[in-house]
Amino acid sequence: MTAIRIDGKAIAAKVRAEVAAAVRDIEARAGVKPGLALIRVGNDPASEVYVRGKVKACEETGMAGFEHILPGTTSQAELLALVRKLNIDPHVHGVLVQLPLPSQISADEVLELLAPQKDVDGFGPHSAGALFTGRKGLRPCTPLGILRLLDEANTPLQGARALVVGRSNIVGKPVAILLLERHATVTLAHSRTPDLAGEVGRADVLIAAVGKAEVIRGDWIKPGATVIDVGMNRNAAGKLVGDVEFARAAERARAITPVPGGVGPMTIAYLLSNTIQAAKAQLALS
Repeated sequence: MTAIRIDGKAIAAKVRAEVAAAVRDIEARAGVKPGLALIRVGNDPASEVYVRGKVKACEETGMAGFEHILPGTTSQAELLALVRKLNIDPHVHGVLVQLPLPSQISADEVLELLAPQKDVDGFGPHSAGALFTGRKGLRPCTPLGILRLLDEANTPLQGARALVVGRSNIVGKPVAILLLERHATVTLAHSRTPDLAGEVGRADVLIAAVGKAEVIRGDWIKPGATVIDVGMNRNAAGKLVGDVEFARAAERARAITPVPGGVGPMTIAYLLSNTIQAAKAQLALS
């Protein structure tokens, strides 16, 4: 058996097309272009690439993108003042603060100040609380993208055993809650889980988000499982690989995401999708 390759690029393109249609619809109904503000502090090379990709995606879908590039010496007070301004700007429906921030700035304080209705990354404490308690709110983008990949691969979730490896606030914890909402039986594993191979071997659905190159061996995978690999790592040879040993896993799984070209493109697509959701709520459009 060779696994179906879940094409994140193609599915993300589909999401962006949905976003572009929604942009046109909102413009027609409200006379307003949905707007996303992107804040980057300093010149972290990875952050530069991410923000550039997000700006490009805004342009492609017809959304208004407002880029704020601040020097690495920016103070906490200066960044908080910008967030306050964007919180009340009617042209801005979503605000994204690119992490990591320089050491003099507390990311927690920035996310706490961000208006929950504009928190399109879904990282703020209000958004996290809404997710945990099942209330309406904006959900983190990567977990939303993962759910869409599972759906596009026709993965049954109700009653399925789902294993999430990794417990970050950005992917692991929120995707576990979204899977619970879809009636999966969810286990959260991590670096201190004693029998990781055994846990993987029981999982119908595996979400690998631990950030270690090929830490999950391909022959651990349960035959017929669906594997979503969130990892982006360089192996000893400098090649980009995921958290799962791909070639061997693809021989056992029913469906699997490649690295790159799997989960990565979905994050930006769902950032735009969240901005649409935020704009509709702020403009009182059903």
